[in-house]
Amino acid sequence: MSCDEAEYCSAVLTQRLVLWLMQLLAPLQLIRMGLVIVEDELAHSELSHRVYTQVGGTEPADLGSRNLGTPALDPKGVLHAVVRTGLESFCLGETVAVRLFSRLRSGCTESSARTALDRILKDEVRHKEFGWTLLEWLLSLPAADSVRALIDQELPAMFERLRRSYAYSQLGATSARVPAQSEWGLMPPSEYAAALDETLTQDYIPLFNGLGIDAKRAWQARLG
Repeated sequence: MSCDEAEYCSAVLTQRLVLWLMQLLAPLQLIRMGLVIVEDELAHSELSHRVYTQVGGTEPADLGSRNLGTPALDPKGVLHAVVRTGLESFCLGETVAVRLFSRLRSGCTESSARTALDRILKDEVRHKEFGWTLLEWLLSLPAADSVRALIDQELPAMFERLRRSYAYSQLGATSARVPAQSEWGLMPPSEYAAALDETLTQDYIPLFNGLGIDAKRAWQARLG
């Protein structure tokens, strides 16, 4: 999936999440934060597509064959759907994205790619904040025990999927950046793995611990 397609799918997923939050009568602050993120993701898709065409890309976005990032509604209802989506896409995905895009931006010199990464990185910080604010609210609900049980059940598998997505097996591998790729904001798999490892120790473990969730145990549950 290309970057512009991924960002468009993120917009669709967030729009669905906002609808679920409205059904749960979530605080208006959370709903409005979600709506802002939808617009951010659409802007990211536009910026990414502009860079794609500048480097010679000609293939149109292949969105018709995708589910556009909209997970099927959990049979246990809207609450569990919100927990799963908020946890994996925002608490995990957007948190590591902040460190990832910071690394991608560090060696980027091409103006269009740099402009796109500047905007995306700035927005990812807000998206990360949304995820953790959402999780804190979910853990304040009368159904908090059910929410915690679901997190304990799902978090190890979510971490496992994240390790696959970020090539965590490549952590520590020696692979120098190719200058031309760095200029366009690209980097080898080993740096993706390093971004995830940094996020684990500096973000996931302390942030989850602050909410009474043992992220280190969840991370190690499916290692090996």
